[in-house]
Amino acid sequence: MNYSYFPGCTLKNKAKDLDRYARASAEALGFTLSEITDWQCCGGVYPLASDEIATKLSSVRALAKARDSGNDLITLCSACYNVIKMVNNDMINDENVILKVNNYLLQDDIQYHGETKVLHFLEVLRDVIGWDKVKAAVKNPFTGKKIGAYYGCLLLRPGKVMQFDDPENPQILEDFIKAIGGTPVIYAQRNECCGAYTMFDDKSIPQKRAKAILTNAEDKGADFLVTSCPLCKYNLIKNKADSKLDVIYFTELLAQALGVKGADNA
Repeated sequence: MNYSYFPGCTLKNKAKDLDRYARASAEALGFTLSEITDWQCCGGVYPLASDEIATKLSSVRALAKARDSGNDLITLCSACYNVIKMVNNDMINDENVILKVNNYLLQDDIQYHGETKVLHFLEVLRDVIGWDKVKAAVKNPFTGKKIGAYYGCLLLRPGKVMQFDDPENPQILEDFIKAIGGTPVIYAQRNECCGAYTMFDDKSIPQKRAKAILTNAEDKGADFLVTSCPLCKYNLIKNKADSKLDVIYFTELLAQALGVKGADNA
């Protein structure tokens, strides 16, 4: 199986582990991430202004390239997933955006109308590979480890567009933890915001949010947290204060469980 792959900017610098362990794990599970050529930053945040068109163009170009290759488009970063899937939704349902974007892209001989399916890596594990097959491929299970899933905001909301999981009671990361042999820890703050980009305006917000998240997870017995969001990981680690909890990308845990962490490509 081959998928078009949009890594995004952060996975090329501060979040290289999220990227490289995903590639190695995908190959071990029988599918390939084919990075699309000449991709550009998705913008990191979905533009809420109804007349904002230019910042959506890079997402549309990536979606069109995946369509033209005949593949679904996979992302790993929660922010990239949110932005690209939201833009794809616009290109299906918003006639104003469809018209203006395609007018812009005439110069590139591109027209796009939402034909590409956007997937997060975790959705491929759940819906294509299946948790039973993931479990069967595990060589180094996380037996005895209590792992807290940290979703944050962007994978789950807005729920009607993302359709990733139940935004109020998600299960996909808990099912992932079970598949790699760990014990999921359920805690109230797992789908609450880490403070995100408020760190640029008021550092006290992510400090308070990180404390609440980490304290809640520790109180419920978590040994560490797992996430797919580079910004969430940054905020939680930057503001962990006295917390002993580490925050690890889910792809690193998967690569370790599959026995491919430490191989030449991981």
